[in-house]
Amino acid sequence: MGYNVAVDGPAGAGKSTIAKLVAKKKGYIYVDTGAMYRGLAIHFLKKGIDPDDKDAVAEACDDADVKIGYENGIQQVWLNGENITSMLRTEEVGNMASKTSAIPAVREKLLELQRSLARNEDVIMDGRDIGTNILPNADVKIYLTASVETRAKRRYDELREKGEECSLEDISRDIQERDERDMNRETAPLKKAEDAILVDSSDMTIQEVVDTICSYCK
Repeated sequence: MGYNVAVDGPAGAGKSTIAKLVAKKKGYIYVDTGAMYRGLAIHFLKKGIDPDDKDAVAEACDDADVKIGYENGIQQVWLNGENITSMLRTEEVGNMASKTSAIPAVREKLLELQRSLARNEDVIMDGRDIGTNILPNADVKIYLTASVETRAKRRYDELREKGEECSLEDISRDIQERDERDMNRETAPLKKAEDAILVDSSDMTIQEVVDTICSYCK
């Protein structure tokens, strides 16, 4: 039986960064849902399926098994027993993943695969609805957040570091609008699970957040 940690929270709260660091420290598998979508995309490409043919895509989901694991500390992705890690980042795979990720059958397949992985492995998963929808029985649920101002400033600094021109005011507005959309969408809206631990990282360093979350985990 796997040990499961769910990390939810709004955009820009640092969920992926924190989840990867916690996974490394505790020896969990960090479930990269993006890599899983790409794994399914490779399956569709191997079968020569047109991404616009939703029925064919749905049918192809039946015999796809995507797994995530680690070798020498580096994440590996397997499709039906074949290591496909080196194929994940091609443009062709990215385009197929982008087109098929909105198809309900693909999302259902991934939900099934994510839950299967969580049953068998110690995992940490981050997103908007992990604790409320994907892993409602997770051993530890964290709701990681930070003020809009803090999240906007982090994003602003990140973009400036890359040499991109940006406006702190525009970023703040975008984050507020995204929060609004995420919290009010019909399917699996962003909300704190009743049994989730609130971690506000506004005045915390990355290491402090990692240590705080690790303190709640086995």
